[in-house]
Amino acid sequence: MYMDTSEDREDLMQEIILRLWTNYQRFEGKSSFSTWMYRVAVNTAITFLRKDKRRPQTSTELDQLPEIKAEETASGQMEQMKIFYKAVHYLNSIEKALIFYFMEGLSHREISAHLGISENNARVKLSRTKEKLQEIIKQLGYES
Repeated sequence: MYMDTSEDREDLMQEIILRLWTNYQRFEGKSSFSTWMYRVAVNTAITFLRKDKRRPQTSTELDQLPEIKAEETASGQMEQMKIFYKAVHYLNSIEKALIFYFMEGLSHREISAHLGISENNARVKLSRTKEKLQEIIKQLGYES
């Protein structure tokens, strides 16, 4: 979800695998291996987003967005998630990072450290990004 195009997703996946491979010897066992892998992947994605920010932005059509597959039993929740992820694609890379860090349960202080901004700036940007997401969802024709 950090990248819009399949080519960028493939590049990011390759970068994550490379980082996991080259940093394996640094795994200290203070957390579970899967948690360590997840943190490496997220941090790599954020770094990738920062680099991607320097490239010219292209718009993504809704039909080109990746489909999210799920069990039929949770169709209402899955529909909400599909709407959410469609809306996220309209955010810029920093806004995406803010939202995903927030969803991971990181504090404003942790978010600010990861993004290299002040804690207050992280708080303000996150609040504005949430409002922007709600507005995008309304513009897409969905009620919040």
